[in-house]
Amino acid sequence: MNPEIVNSIAPVGAIAVFTGMVGWVATTWLKVKNGYPLENSWGKPLYPNGGGEAMERIKLISEENAQLQAELGSLKDRMAVLERIATDQPSRLAAEIDALATKQLN
Repeated sequence: MNPEIVNSIAPVGAIAVFTGMVGWVATTWLKVKNGYPLENSWGKPLYPNGGGEAMERIKLISEENAQLQAELGSLKDRMAVLERIATDQPSRLAAEIDALATKQLN
């Protein structure tokens, strides 16, 4: 090859390699920043080892989620009762209250 051609192509090649490296670093940084898993050379995701702390946090969040779901279920039941009270006829509601009051007296 002619040395002049190599000397004229070398800066373009160096810029292309540098641009590729900067792009790879930027892509990896964005993946890490936004929580996406990194990939190995075969395209399989690499998940960071969170250790026991991450597992403990997941356990606590799962327990809190179960408690909130139970609370939501009870609130839905209470809301259904309140809706029934609000939409029932007043005479029927008064009769039910009187029936409960006489039941407690007996």
